[in-house]
Amino acid sequence: MARRFGKGGIQHPATGQARDGWQIVYTGFILIMLCFFIMLTSFASLDPSRITRFVNSFNDAVNVLSGGQNIEEGEAIVDEHVNLLAREDMRAKLFETVHEATRDEGLRQIDISQVPDGVVLRLKEKLLFDSGDAILTEAARERLDPVGRIIRRIGAPVEIQGHTDDRPIRSGRFPSNWELSTARAISVLRYLSASAGVDRHLLSAVGYAEFNPLTDNTTEAGRAANRRVDIVFQMEVD
Repeated sequence: MARRFGKGGIQHPATGQARDGWQIVYTGFILIMLCFFIMLTSFASLDPSRITRFVNSFNDAVNVLSGGQNIEEGEAIVDEHVNLLAREDMRAKLFETVHEATRDEGLRQIDISQVPDGVVLRLKEKLLFDSGDAILTEAARERLDPVGRIIRRIGAPVEIQGHTDDRPIRSGRFPSNWELSTARAISVLRYLSASAGVDRHLLSAVGYAEFNPLTDNTTEAGRAANRRVDIVFQMEVD
């Protein structure tokens, strides 16, 4: 049975009455928009790492970026937003790895948190040194042995950071908190390399004195929190 087309649209084969064809097109458009908003809603419920993996998989599949740009051999097109998500995903995975290793070693009184450059494992001063000194205590050596095993297990570059409070040091050996904080970081580095078996190429040391506090120095609790050694596991970014 043939269909006839009139000026008003498609004619019904039985009644001969015209139906408007725009209704079909409009219905299809509505369905497309509905699918689009469902997709947006699903993206809103995904964590950044999954979005990153989806974007990377899509790019690998179609080899096309926004605006119709093709990835040619020998060219690199970087999307800053996707790169940021990739760094966040990398940092989150590094945090999970450090947290799992710390738990397996049974370490206590150690804080773990994410920082812009990676993940920090924070050791309080009282766990490592006597007041105003940079020589590791016997208890510190026992504490650093599992830290060394964690570093060997993860294999990421580590920056050892020494920090103090803002009280001036009164010592002939250390003219200022710069020398004290740096000496403490180096003491930890030497122990991890010489006694804990960590590859020295993974380690670096730096002293920040009182200039990178966690909190204010107006209370004894605040000053105690600022006196610390941070073990910073750094992300390896190509």
